[in-house]
Amino acid sequence: MYLLAVLGNLTITTAVCMVSQLHTPMYFFLCNLSVEDIVYVSTVLPKLLVTTVTGDTRISLSSCIVQIFFFALCVSVEFLLLSFMAYDRYVAICIPLHYILIMNKMMCILLATSTWFLGTTASLFLTFMVTNLTFCDVQDINHFFCDPQTVIKISCSDTTNILIFTSIAGMLVGCCPFILIITSYIYIIATILKIQTSGGRSKMFSSCSSHLTVVILFYGTSLSMNMKPKSENSQKLDTILSLLYIAVVPVLNPLVYSLRNREVIKAMEKCFTKIITF
Repeated sequence: MYLLAVLGNLTITTAVCMVSQLHTPMYFFLCNLSVEDIVYVSTVLPKLLVTTVTGDTRISLSSCIVQIFFFALCVSVEFLLLSFMAYDRYVAICIPLHYILIMNKMMCILLATSTWFLGTTASLFLTFMVTNLTFCDVQDINHFFCDPQTVIKISCSDTTNILIFTSIAGMLVGCCPFILIITSYIYIIATILKIQTSGGRSKMFSSCSSHLTVVILFYGTSLSMNMKPKSENSQKLDTILSLLYIAVVPVLNPLVYSLRNREVIKAMEKCFTKIITF
């Protein structure tokens, strides 16, 4: 699954960079999403593979801190990217005559840059707060990676401030983008329903169906973790859901965008042709 995730997202990134037909805002954000997914799976799965093969479940504090930083960065970036991709679909479908003016090159670069900047800033704050926590002797992390919430629970320090920070960050980086996505799709669906021909409605819906599928996959697993009731088997369920959105979702993202999009398939064919010819 790690190899599938890396190869799939690397293929999408290469196709978007090399094929001029994909030099559009939607595929620009998709390229950023693919890069983020590669970093995402590379943060957790290699260590999990080593642990599985060798049976050595130890991890140093510094390695744990690195995992926490990149995990928080990638989660934040994915939430924000998905919201900007939803906004892009909203502009394309609801106000198409102004699409080129609104979603110009500078705007796309600004949105992508702000996504990585905000994600990095939030992750640095979280990582800095975790490094100031005290851990009594050797601690067992009841997870397959250094999940921030799990690590905070086993600390001997007062974790009130860091819990407040994670709650506020979760609202800003998780809930606000989700509200933006929901709002965008309310307007998108309303616009699509006004189209009189079934062919026109189908064409419009197909242009955002891949993004909607990815949103459901990512937000579905994330919300399930945070909204499920706490119980004795809660940690086991957390582990399973974490594995879904860390390992499975990055594998499915390139498949969803390639299998459901003829432009991406044609771009991949052109890309492979160029590489073979070269």
